[in-house]
Amino acid sequence: MEDQPETCKNCEKTFDESFEFCPYCGQKSKDELTLGVLFYNTISNYFSFDARFFKSFIPLMFKPGVLAKRFIEGKRLLYLHPAQMYLFISVVFFFLLSVTVVRDQVKDLDANLKRTLVKPLISDSTKVRAQAAIDSLELDSILQPLRQKGIPGVNTADVRALDSIIKLNVKKTDGNDISFDFNEKKVDSLIAINATDDEILKGMGMHAEAGRFKRKLYTQALKFYKQRNGGQILKAVYDTIPIALFVLLPIFALILKLLFYRRGLYAHHLVFSFYFFSFLFTVFSIILVFNNFWEVPDWIDWLIVVSTFIYLFIAIKHFYQQGWFVSFFKTSVATIFYMSFVIPIAVIIVGFISFLYY
Repeated sequence: MEDQPETCKNCEKTFDESFEFCPYCGQKSKDELTLGVLFYNTISNYFSFDARFFKSFIPLMFKPGVLAKRFIEGKRLLYLHPAQMYLFISVVFFFLLSVTVVRDQVKDLDANLKRTLVKPLISDSTKVRAQAAIDSLELDSILQPLRQKGIPGVNTADVRALDSIIKLNVKKTDGNDISFDFNEKKVDSLIAINATDDEILKGMGMHAEAGRFKRKLYTQALKFYKQRNGGQILKAVYDTIPIALFVLLPIFALILKLLFYRRGLYAHHLVFSFYFFSFLFTVFSIILVFNNFWEVPDWIDWLIVVSTFIYLFIAIKHFYQQGWFVSFFKTSVATIFYMSFVIPIAVIIVGFISFLYY
């Protein structure tokens, strides 16, 4: 009895029933849509989470620079594409960061700001001065016998020094730690009577003819002053970092291109950068996981972070095929320039954008 022809559900062409996959489009002939199949297809389609990932992961972690070198040499189907690997690992890292670090930091920052900035009916400075007056009386009653009778090992100079230290500490605690560059009492009065934002912004010092950008700055400053939600700014910073990295990573590749301008096209340096940043995010993900379950000493975390420089040094040596000294020198130059200039400028820009649009 002849085999009945099978019709592909995707391209609708017929083929022999014994075929497991359609010879025309490649879709599996009898692929039941179970939850497992749906999950696997989603992961594999968007992140290429298949055998190539595991074949790429070991060289990425333990053979610095080799994976990028093999990809440049043409072995591109055997290993996961560098951009796909970077995308997958970065998504995992920022997910771990959000559930282990960001949420707690946002809550803590909001709570600390509200404790610092909210003005009670009786101000802390008034309480401090009142407490200082009480403490001075108590202190005098305690020190008086020492002044009159004296005790072994304590002389009058020690008593005076103790008195001065306590009074100095009281003065240091008097006043607010954070102040704003406008008349806070006036702004508080306008907010208390439910004045419009335009009136409050005018009270903050904004001129009527202020441009759009300046008005935006004043508006965001008023929003922060009202809500004391610095945690939301921090969250906006964390949310902006993944987007910023799509600019920072090519800049790192450009630095490598300038240092190794005779060692291939810019795309080659970009491949190296994709794999190196994938390694960094993998290491940071491991640190986050371990610190979430165990109290890892800080010196171990810092040792792991420093080891990434050694990884970069070895990766550059293997990928660019230059001497050990030259590779170490150029690795140091790239790292110092990137950490001292590119990252700080990026942090300022990201922080400023986050403040404007949080």
